[in-house]
Amino acid sequence: MKKKSSKQRILSVPTRPFDPVGAVTASEILERMQGTAFQGKQLGLAFEVWKKMLGDNCTIMMGMSGAMVPAGMRRLVVRMIENRLIDCLVSTGANFFHDLHETKGNYHYQGSHQMDDVALGEALIDRMYDVLADEEKFREHDQWIGRFAASLDQSRPYTTREFLNLLGLELGKRSKEDGIVTAAAKAGIPLYCPAVADSSIGIGIAANRYEGGNRFTFDVIGDVVETARIVAESKNTGVIYFGGGTPKNFVQQTEVTAIIMNSGVTGHKYAVQCVTDSPHWGGLSGCTFEEAQSWGKIAKDASMVTCHSDSTIAMPILVSALLQQKDLIRKRRRPKFTMGRELAIKA
Repeated sequence: MKKKSSKQRILSVPTRPFDPVGAVTASEILERMQGTAFQGKQLGLAFEVWKKMLGDNCTIMMGMSGAMVPAGMRRLVVRMIENRLIDCLVSTGANFFHDLHETKGNYHYQGSHQMDDVALGEALIDRMYDVLADEEKFREHDQWIGRFAASLDQSRPYTTREFLNLLGLELGKRSKEDGIVTAAAKAGIPLYCPAVADSSIGIGIAANRYEGGNRFTFDVIGDVVETARIVAESKNTGVIYFGGGTPKNFVQQTEVTAIIMNSGVTGHKYAVQCVTDSPHWGGLSGCTFEEAQSWGKIAKDASMVTCHSDSTIAMPILVSALLQQKDLIRKRRRPKFTMGRELAIKA
């Protein structure tokens, strides 16, 4: 039998033109997109890698940056938590703060990026591109968070995970609809906020301290230890990133920390990222998974895919499709966490 030439081997998989006929679910759309090209194909492949994580004995860690809650992604993250599409979430303090804002019954509002920002400032209206929020409400939340921190034990520091868990339990006592923080508290899913001081959570606690109300402190190194333990004590780990920034780096470094602790880990087995940053600027936000392999953050034989897409496009499509995988979700082997001053893990 004649061997295929090098050219024949290279030109062996034709593209499949996308046909919308009969594609009535998000799952079917993403499956068909895998036969196309560019970022549509990458989004389809991201769907496949995420499904592999759900089908394996794997702890799934997610990093989320940007103003995702003001942009309307809050309920998507809640559904991920409720259906255990993820097992651990690392995010910015801004997202957790905006989540608290909506859980308390408030809103973010549609606007325009071309509005008069001086006039908005005078009216105490904050703008995030084309989303608006009431600054007066935010200041009320700052004060509420400060008082909550002051009600905790001032003689010891708290990991951001313990703090956010307690915050979710307190917030859940008076919320009409679960948000990210309250849903995570109910589900026993750890939340981490490595840059908590860089947010209104930090502002609220700082303002309360300035007024003589608290001596509360965070144990962010405790966060590093806990997340490294999650990795070390899991059979496999997978990572999902919507955006870059501190959340992405914090989850990536869990493997490095675990390696230094001589845990025997060899990098995340699965990796998906939906980012808009480019790698050639040298920053972590746009860093490729291939570059991360040089650090030992991603396994050398990992299933990994990068989709260069706005998360407000990628997240609704991916999560909607994954929620249709009911058998996969039902049969999934999930790690269990016990909250408290120390995190107990049963992977």
